[in-house]
Amino acid sequence: MDEFHTESAYPMISFERAWEIVAAHVRPLPPVEAGLREMVGCVLAEDVRSQVDVPSFPASRMDGYAVVAADTSWEREVLGEEDAGEALDVVVRPGTALRIMTGAPLPHGADAVIPVEDTSEEGGIVRLKRMVRPGENVRPIGSDLAKGEVAVPAGTVMGPAEIGLVATLGLATARIYPKPRVMVLATGDELVQPGQPLGPGQIYDSNSFALCAAVELAGGMALRGERVIDTEEALRASLLQAIEQADLVITSGGVSMGTRDLVKPVLESLGRIYFGRVAIKPGKPLTFAQVRGVPVFGLPGFPVSSLVTFEMVVRPAMRLLAGHRALWRPEVQARLSHPLRHDDDRTEFQRAVIIRRDGTYWASTTGAQASSRLKSLLGANALLRIPQGVGDVPEGATVTAILIDQPEQ
Repeated sequence: MDEFHTESAYPMISFERAWEIVAAHVRPLPPVEAGLREMVGCVLAEDVRSQVDVPSFPASRMDGYAVVAADTSWEREVLGEEDAGEALDVVVRPGTALRIMTGAPLPHGADAVIPVEDTSEEGGIVRLKRMVRPGENVRPIGSDLAKGEVAVPAGTVMGPAEIGLVATLGLATARIYPKPRVMVLATGDELVQPGQPLGPGQIYDSNSFALCAAVELAGGMALRGERVIDTEEALRASLLQAIEQADLVITSGGVSMGTRDLVKPVLESLGRIYFGRVAIKPGKPLTFAQVRGVPVFGLPGFPVSSLVTFEMVVRPAMRLLAGHRALWRPEVQARLSHPLRHDDDRTEFQRAVIIRRDGTYWASTTGAQASSRLKSLLGANALLRIPQGVGDVPEGATVTAILIDQPEQ
């Protein structure tokens, strides 16, 4: 294919319309049963209900002595000691006490625990320094969770507390949405693996490594494919192999209008392209397609365009696949520390640093915003969204800042 492609084949659509199309064609992956160690960071697909009362027995909250609260005697006979995991066949009556450790079941007859620091023991007799109330320092049956209660609701992201709670219920597995497997393919005859010498006109492949890092940080499983040379045959073979291995495929480069920009025509031959140009800067040639039911995103080859379009479109699509309900980064309204130049024909995402001062967010861009200048993302903690239809923005104006990291204080 040695003729230039025509832009008219891919009408320019707004960023908002592009996302509507993506959201209409990306659905959560089928839930799977996962072990406790496998579900970290995943979204729970079904409610986890407690099949038992937690605790299932009245338990001591403290190291101390199990006693009868109504007993008014200051000195009591110690019947023995019970540790967590034990259940002694002992009945505590007035005038007696049982030495008990945290988590141990309350013995029959006892209804309170006095902490060890409020007692003194000598010769098998414990002396109380104060009286206790009924139920003091006792965890009642079902006080943490009642049988049948929803312990962890569907839609919850499984972190340490959530996984610990599932384990507390005695469950070894739960149904979760799996982390999406994302194949990253870098295209271009000019690309060379880092660590190898460069030939004339060649550049190092940075996009595939940067995108794999972005995938991992977004909660996906990154699969990095071999460099794809600029032939239809090579690209077709790589794409077909990728969709067999992945839940989502990302290509980098080859989506513009040159004679060697082959991603769009190959995707058309394999599946369906839903859009091929979006009114955004950077990233106008962003392409979205499906091949055999697998979403494919064709990202531009410039490093900044590649990462910004990943952040604004691919990342929320990944979160959809993974069953997340919150798809987007948090946003704040920030005032500009300096004026911004902006062409009003596209929505622009400028790289910026946000700081908070005296309760107000202030934004400064990271310098030159060229799509090839990867350094413009270095240290950036926000993308400033300047809408289509808005021209230059003056100093002090308020803009929307999408937080890709925490603002400085």
